[in-house]
Amino acid sequence: MSLWGNDSKTPDKSTDTSSTANTAQPAVAQTSQSLSRSAAMIGQSIVIKGTIQGAENLVIEGTVEGSVSLPEHDLTVGQSGKVTADLHANTVKIDGTVQGDVSAKEKVIISKSGHVRGNIIAPRVTLEDGAKFKGSIDMDPGEVKPIGKAEPKATPSNNAGPASTKEAS
Repeated sequence: MSLWGNDSKTPDKSTDTSSTANTAQPAVAQTSQSLSRSAAMIGQSIVIKGTIQGAENLVIEGTVEGSVSLPEHDLTVGQSGKVTADLHANTVKIDGTVQGDVSAKEKVIISKSGHVRGNIIAPRVTLEDGAKFKGSIDMDPGEVKPIGKAEPKATPSNNAGPASTKEAS
């Protein structure tokens, strides 16, 4: 009769099914979070020119030109990612190609498939065996305020006059 008692709990099983469905969704979310920490993704066929700012993690597999600022979140340039931009994030991982300055509050990682041409500012930097890097590395945590450094490059108000004069001459 305990089996029949379990049958009387069939409504609980349907409740369990809905709770299982609810449990399945967080499990999927947890799997996504563990793989990419709920990251937005710029796919391989996407080309973006301009400024990217956000309040979530980002994975770039496509082409980006301009600047990327995610000061409290993680940025990953995937193996097929091609970035010509200044990058600023909490953590930056580079598996693809980056041309521009990279700054991070925590760390910058250039994997064995990563290629970086630019300066790095971060308290911790990892260059895996096989990584390609040309530039300078500044690991002084007291100077990790790259947005201030990146802004003069992004706003050519001071440089516009002399540069336009030189180009005009």
